Amino acid sequence: MVAGIDEAGRGPLAGPVVAAAVVLDPKRPIAGLRDSKKLSASRRTLLAVEIRRCALSYAVAWADPAEIDELNIMRATMLAMRRATLGLHIRPAHLQIDGNRCPDFAGTGLNCSSEALIGGDDLVPAISAASILAKVARDGFMARQHQIYPQYNFASHKGYPTAEHRQALKRHGACPLHRVSFEPVRSVTEAKKTDTDNAVASL
Repeated sequence: MVAGIDEAGRGPLAGPVVAAAVVLDPKRPIAGLRDSKKLSASRRTLLAVEIRRCALSYAVAWADPAEIDELNIMRATMLAMRRATLGLHIRPAHLQIDGNRCPDFAGTGLNCSSEALIGGDDLVPAISAASILAKVARDGFMARQHQIYPQYNFASHKGYPTAEHRQALKRHGACPLHRVSFEPVRSVTEAKKTDTDNAVASL
């Protein structure tokens, strides 16, 4: 049993980093699997349904913004990947992970081999499937957060550092979804704090 693992959301200024692990069924191949970033949103959504229907096992997990700020984005990504892998109801014998680094499973009871593959999300079907599930799950989460924080328009940019998002950040400051350790969130947060402190001191 081989599991493919990938993540979505390392670069945004807001929201979690989401990882997925997928064990595909060789008897039920899925056509059209590739790097989720090279697929349209509608195609990703359709493929995600098929992956969940046909895979032998899959799991999605994440590390939230507070964990990203505490651990740094790389360690938080490895944490999310570890959580997703341990969420599989099938214990894989081998892991194929997109990128150049493998999560550490020491102390988890998972005993299997692993390999990191740069560009694996466009080369290995199981990693492509994980890429798609992670991306669809994260985009869906950020779209739902738009209802809570409409001033940032998360439904459009999903937390990535677009010009629109940067302007909203300057105008409204950070919300609980923002990664305070990331620039320009850190600078905006510190500036708002300074303004507040000065206002209090002038009273």
